[in-house]
Amino acid sequence: MAVLRLFASIRVAAGTGKTKIPGNTVGEIVDAANTRFGQAFTELLPACRIWVNGEQAELDTAVIEDDEVAILPPISGG
Repeated sequence: MAVLRLFASIRVAAGTGKTKIPGNTVGEIVDAANTRFGQAFTELLPACRIWVNGEQAELDTAVIEDDEVAILPPISGG
């Protein structure tokens, strides 16, 4: 299973910053996370960027055991 890391508002929506989720692609992991974490999580996803092992990824990006899939919402600073 891949390690899903969540940050900022999407972390709050999920109620966790790190979990393991099964899937062979980023899309499968995102689908499983949507099911697990619900509507608030799902609503935030379109604005987020997804990275696998530190590289920007698309939904069809393949993942293997222990890959790190990170979901980062836009963050404003000041």
